[in-house]
Parts: sequence; structure tokens; C-alpha cells
Amino acid sequence: MPFECPRCAQIDSLAIVESIELPSDVRSDDIALQILECEACGFRGLAIYEESRRGALESEAWEHTGYWASKALVASVHAAILCCPDPVDSDCQCPSHRKFGQVDDQGRWQIPEGIRGEISFPMRLSASRT
Repeated sequence: MPFECPRCAQIDSLAIVESIELPSDVRSDDIALQILECEACGFRGLAIYEESRRGALESEAWEHTGYWASKALVASVHAAILCCPDPVDSDCQCPSHRKFGQVDDQGRWQIPEGIRGEISFPMRLSASRT
């Protein structure tokens, strides 16, 4: 699913190139940490996708947020994802899943340390698709 790039605003150019599915928490059923790349300008960043299907029947709520991140941080997340034997298995117990899947005392997932505080941007589906 292509998105609009926050740097060059090119439509259909920003894509999720890597992803690791994390365990659910007290709020979200699905949590994913993603690496983004723009084929037009070369922008690389991170995104977090959270989805909850709790509440009324047939209801769901989701939040998809992109983050400007340093090359070093993106490379670090990328290396960790590549070390995982099964990035789509949210129950995987590898070091990468344990590192990125941390929860607080109330069971709420914690955004990884290096990503907290980074400048965020909305993940906008390309205008041609919305």
C-alpha cells in the first residue's frame, strides 16, 4: 500500500520495506514497527502501526504514524528485523521481538527508546487512493 512521502510529497512513492509484528498489549491487537522508504527521493524513516478491534462488534480503530529518524536509527532497526527468524510472528521470542515488544507495568506497549521524541508525521495514503 503506497503512501505520500513527507519529504518530497510524491504520491505513491513511500512504501513499507520491512516490518516486525509485535505482541498485542492492553490497548492494541496488532502492533508493527516498520521501515519506510521513498523510491522517488530516497527518504528513509520509521512507522508504527497499531490497530484495535476491541469494542463494538465489527468496529476497529487504528493509528499509523511515521517518524523522521536518523540513518543510524533506521539502520539499527533494520538490522534487528533482519536478525529475527520470523518477523511476522508476534509471538516470536527472539532478541529483536523482546527489545521492541516491551510493555510498562500496566501492560501498555512502549515505543522503543530511540524512536520516542523523534518528529512524527501522518502516514497519508496516496491521494489517488483515498
